[in-house]
Amino acid sequence: MEIRVRCGCGEPSCPEWAVVELQGVVQPQASFAGDIRGLHIGRLCSAPSPSSASKQGGYTFTVGYHELAGAKVALKKPLLVLRKKKVSGGDGGAGDQESPAAAAEVEQELEVIGIIRHKILFKDRPKALISKPVTKEKKAVQPAAN
Repeated sequence: MEIRVRCGCGEPSCPEWAVVELQGVVQPQASFAGDIRGLHIGRLCSAPSPSSASKQGGYTFTVGYHELAGAKVALKKPLLVLRKKKVSGGDGGAGDQESPAAAAEVEQELEVIGIIRHKILFKDRPKALISKPVTKEKKAVQPAAN
């Protein structure tokens, strides 16, 4: 079976994606029941971080009360992000009778929707984000004026 790959965007204008690589497991709450599409996991920022000294810049990923520091790493081989499309196989007109075998054979085409050249790697353990407790300032007692 032949599968065609089509890129409608052209090489220079193809959207660039990135892979986020985490160490460990991301476990959603039981209320999501296995469907994690659209789930907000955390906040990814490209602000330079003092813990990730990289010439390509650092990234921080905040998940709940944990902050991970990572860096952008180039992949050895780029990856394509593809979308599968089904294309009708025959060019015949309305008068043609298709056999059941021909009707079952539907050609597939893969459309390139992005290219991945980098990954953001978070390889260190997360840092706990614990804020300082709010302390009440003691007011200085003013001496009574006589």
